[in-house]
Amino acid sequence: MSLSVKVLELSGILDGIRGNELRREVSGIVANGANILLIDMKEVKFIDSSGLGALVSAMQITRNANTKLFICSISDQVRMLFELTKMDRIFQTFADQDEFNRQVLATQ
Repeated sequence: MSLSVKVLELSGILDGIRGNELRREVSGIVANGANILLIDMKEVKFIDSSGLGALVSAMQITRNANTKLFICSISDQVRMLFELTKMDRIFQTFADQDEFNRQVLATQ
């Protein structure tokens, strides 16, 4: 059985407007049968509370569809926000796509 892995690359500011777009994109990805979704946040400069809510919604959407969600390439500022809000306990994060490939895909 081959896995369907989708990488979603975000950029700029993750706020309410972009968060709604993220929810729609994630819903579409899981509807198309992806087994694993990797959200690459290398180009994300800032996340507000609506953006955090969108990430939690994305996690719920993927869980309900039996899809695994991972995040990679978060900046120091976003990492600090994840730690302050305990999001680092909810999301499995990787330094970059290469680390994700080594740790997740190589073991499948």
